[in-house]
Amino acid sequence: MANLGLSVSDVVNVSIVMSPKAAQTRNFGSLLILGDSNVVDTLERLRLYTSLDGIASDFGTTAPEYLAAKLFFGQTPQPTTCYVGKWAKLATSGILRGAILTAPQQALANFTAITTGAMGISIDGSVQNVTALNLSGVANLNAAASALQAKLTGATVTWDAYNGRFIIKSNTTGTTSVVAFATAPGSGVDVSSLFGLKSADGGYVSAGVAAESLLAAVTAVANASNSWYGLQIAASAAPADADVLAVAGAVEAMSVSRIYGQTVQNTAVLDAAQTTDIASQLKALGYKRTFLQYCGNNAHAVASIFGRAFTVDFQGSNTTITLKFKQEPGIAPEYLTEGQAAALQSKNCNVFVQYNNDTAILQDGEMVNGYFFDEVHGTDWLQNDVQTDIYNLLYTSTTKIPQTDAGVNRILARISARIEQAVVNGLVAPGVWNAGGFGALNQGDTLAKGYYVYAPPVASQSQADREARKAPTIQAAIKLAGAIHQSKIVINVNR
Repeated sequence: MANLGLSVSDVVNVSIVMSPKAAQTRNFGSLLILGDSNVVDTLERLRLYTSLDGIASDFGTTAPEYLAAKLFFGQTPQPTTCYVGKWAKLATSGILRGAILTAPQQALANFTAITTGAMGISIDGSVQNVTALNLSGVANLNAAASALQAKLTGATVTWDAYNGRFIIKSNTTGTTSVVAFATAPGSGVDVSSLFGLKSADGGYVSAGVAAESLLAAVTAVANASNSWYGLQIAASAAPADADVLAVAGAVEAMSVSRIYGQTVQNTAVLDAAQTTDIASQLKALGYKRTFLQYCGNNAHAVASIFGRAFTVDFQGSNTTITLKFKQEPGIAPEYLTEGQAAALQSKNCNVFVQYNNDTAILQDGEMVNGYFFDEVHGTDWLQNDVQTDIYNLLYTSTTKIPQTDAGVNRILARISARIEQAVVNGLVAPGVWNAGGFGALNQGDTLAKGYYVYAPPVASQSQADREARKAPTIQAAIKLAGAIHQSKIVINVNR
């Protein structure tokens, strides 16, 4: 072998060090519609959609999940992210979802070539041997599914054209309802992988479960993903008040910030004398993460206002909104008496209502404890934006952030930058600070920038905190921009 000379690296050694990708902030425009239709199973739990067409393909156009999503996507501007989750309101069936087949694998010729197909499969614990499966005459993959079903007992076989997979579902329900992966036969032409039903093919098995409570379903979808922010129930029947109270309490206590919206159709909320209706009960509990809307003509009305709220781009300029005065396409406005409107307002229950100037608006855009929706939504975003940015500062820095005043100032600068974005998008604005002070801030001071960020000197830390490598406690004050909802005008006339 020829001598190629000494390595240049002996003189100049260059290494490439790639910095880690920064963590992403959460999406505060994603709604989870939780329903009880038998489309999404309890193993998958929730499915992402970016358009109404996808939901229509999976659920049809009469399912509650579709009806809610139609209102969500029907807003202008249009939201982009929607999840649909599964509530096992009734016991579910065991299911085998075959692998997603590629276009070549879906070619009909692959199936019509089979005249002596065979495979083994266990349904509800009983092994069945498929033999003499003749697919030579099938006209499409739906027919192939029907031919396989004819060879099985106690199960239904379907071809899911939208997702490109075969599905075998047990005819029983509950914890003993199970469809196992298919296996190769002892004789005949193995068709288990042709249908994508072997464990190695890429499908999955979801065992049947007993009926679960709504709270259990909400807990399951919360554990399944942190990607969704808003929650709405869209089931075959409206949840009972006890279920609404349980879900509201759970959402309030979740470690990941979320909000829950519920449409109310019981007219008891319109009666000021009623104190046991769901709005009165939730108001008494003081939850800031539950949003109610009365609507007598549509059980999914709250999805519409979620669709409008979830189009806010917090990284933009002057993009934040108040929900009062907003429209709800697809929802007929309520015609209320002054007393009924006042009753709803006193119970912090929202309504899309008709005014006598031929306009209809949502009022008042409040959570059940009286906080405005945009305040909760916006401060949830700000908390996550600051948290993620400081995490990325520590995570992506190629050198350590020193435990010195200079190091803490780097954190303060990043916090200030993120709060400055809240000023840019309209969430925060200059104003007078009317709460207790800290640092150099006193009650009654004007926040000229809309915010103030403070950290005590590192020298003031305890030795224990110093040794634990903690930053001093950082405090920030922000003044919310608010929104004008009412105006009183006096016109003085002189003649």
